[in-house]
Amino acid sequence: MRKHPVLFGMLILLVFGLLFYISFFRAGLSSGKSSGFSLKNRIGVVLVEGMIADSREITEQLSDFGKNDSIIAVVLRVDSPGGGVAASQEIYDAVVELKKKKKVVVSMGSIAASGGLLIACAADKIVANPGTITGSISAIMQFANFEELLKKIGVKSQVVKSGEYKDIGSPLRDMTAEEEVIVQELVDDIYNQFVDVIVKDRKIPREKVLEMADGRVFSGRKAKELGLVDQLGDMSSAAKLAGELSGKKGDYDLVYPKKKRLSPFDLFLESAVSQLTDSLKEKTESKIGLHYLYYPAR
Repeated sequence: MRKHPVLFGMLILLVFGLLFYISFFRAGLSSGKSSGFSLKNRIGVVLVEGMIADSREITEQLSDFGKNDSIIAVVLRVDSPGGGVAASQEIYDAVVELKKKKKVVVSMGSIAASGGLLIACAADKIVANPGTITGSISAIMQFANFEELLKKIGVKSQVVKSGEYKDIGSPLRDMTAEEEVIVQELVDDIYNQFVDVIVKDRKIPREKVLEMADGRVFSGRKAKELGLVDQLGDMSSAAKLAGELSGKKGDYDLVYPKKKRLSPFDLFLESAVSQLTDSLKEKTESKIGLHYLYYPAR
């Protein structure tokens, strides 16, 4: 090797790289509770955190736990103000599908409002902390209008469209009265879909739901009084309830979805992309589109 210093140097780099990869890989495996061997009952945990913009990862995790015979029940930990209508509905549907195979209990964190509440309604039982912010049974659609700003800086727009309402909601002009009616009908339809879920899953008369479905939020304790929540408690209370509903007695282990096994470069790239996309979503998706979203003044 001394006769070939370049090869020797490359070998040293390869060894250090391999050691770094192994240590990084093992650290990833050891973070959180995994699905290793245990004599205790196993309860799966799926996290719904932050604004709901994409349902794919969560629905895949729910599906995986549904196929895993060693998982006796699932706790869905919801800590979200809601988000996109379609994404919230897709997670709701995935919970309904999972409920055919396992008992599902929702544990509400600091906030589980609007789309977060919609998802929770699909579960067998809902557990909230007394101070959880929930409710906001509503739908919202927002538009920006830059017309006056463009006039001040001397910018004009010209639109060629195939139909009268093709540019409805354009930021370049005010909506007409007819367009406002169309958008309001859309929001009302999405809103009524939410109300239908509350009526069906929480077994609350529609008249009573409509009285509280005006966008207002409630504490977890008030939500229990209104029938939106089944009991008060924390994550451990929800897990215990899930075990009881499954008919299994004894201690349990909480099992989280397996993390992807990625190389250090993949982890770095994924982290960078994730931060960029999250930033873009926060700046765009939170303001554009139709949402089941608790949206306090900022």
